[in-house]
Amino acid sequence: MFAKIDIHTHILPKNWPDLRERYGYGGWLSIDHHGPGCARLMVDGKLFREVGANLWDVNVRLAECEKHGVQMQVLSTVPVMFSYGAKPKHTLDLSRILNDHIADLISRSPARFAGLGTVPMQDPERAIAELERCVNHLHFAGVQIGTHVNDWNLNEASLFPFFQAAEKLGAAVFVHPWDMMGKDRMQRYWLPWLVGMPAESSRAICSMIFGGVFERLPKLRVAFAHGGGSFPATFGRISHGFEARPDLCAVDNPVPPRNYLGKFFVDSLTHDPDMLRHLIGLIGVEKIALGSDYPFPLGEKEPGRMIEGMKDLDAATRERLFSGTAREWLGVAYIKSIGHARHGGQ
Repeated sequence: MFAKIDIHTHILPKNWPDLRERYGYGGWLSIDHHGPGCARLMVDGKLFREVGANLWDVNVRLAECEKHGVQMQVLSTVPVMFSYGAKPKHTLDLSRILNDHIADLISRSPARFAGLGTVPMQDPERAIAELERCVNHLHFAGVQIGTHVNDWNLNEASLFPFFQAAEKLGAAVFVHPWDMMGKDRMQRYWLPWLVGMPAESSRAICSMIFGGVFERLPKLRVAFAHGGGSFPATFGRISHGFEARPDLCAVDNPVPPRNYLGKFFVDSLTHDPDMLRHLIGLIGVEKIALGSDYPFPLGEKEPGRMIEGMKDLDAATRERLFSGTAREWLGVAYIKSIGHARHGGQ
């Protein structure tokens, strides 16, 4: 049995302040504990999602990790909490509440948890300051950000200093879809999650490739959720488009997209063995890390179960998927967290 490091897990505090009251306007997430071990996440009185105790109860979470052989979870907030549309000072305040909560959990179980902070990306100066606090003071591996920031894609010039700061700090960046494109025209059948989310991830990857972010920051460690979304399945079209219409695609970066395969990371959450095999062939197993989207229903209920069932994968490949790539992506912050655990942590 190989050790598992799950880079894609979400957590919230059991309770947090009434944000409408705290900031003076709506649009914020609240939690309604309506029964033992169950709650409703609400936005302005409307149901966002039903959740269970494993979203906030560390004991339940650790028991499930033991059951499924997960040595370490990388904790990040639920993307609806990004709050990029709010006033920046309020998003920063909420970010600090959420980040301090994750830091407290890590301090109590440093061998079992690593952290990704959230930052107010709509205000890059504030985002950089909170990124520095997350890495230098809270000892997080890095941060989780959205696939876009309001009207900005990730190639936006205003965001480049943030990515520069992340590279300089050696911070890992996890890009997660949120506020899905076209959601107003896909209100049935859960389509924002089934269609919009994969498209969001491809949008983010293409923006960073075509915008030259990876070209200008070769040491930046970025991982994309959900196996890179629709990017792997549509890469042929993306590459052909670049070659066919460089006047449209190569305006900011003349380097072909194919050159960036293997330059960024993704998690393993493809839900399909053949898709994971395709992904391994496309970007290499060295860039794929176990990710489950715990504890949500679109995730993998038993992290790594699909990989364990792929009998054609050799031991070295399984080990790489389960922990090797995660260690490389997490970098120095991960090593520090393990060192802390060995010197008196739980």
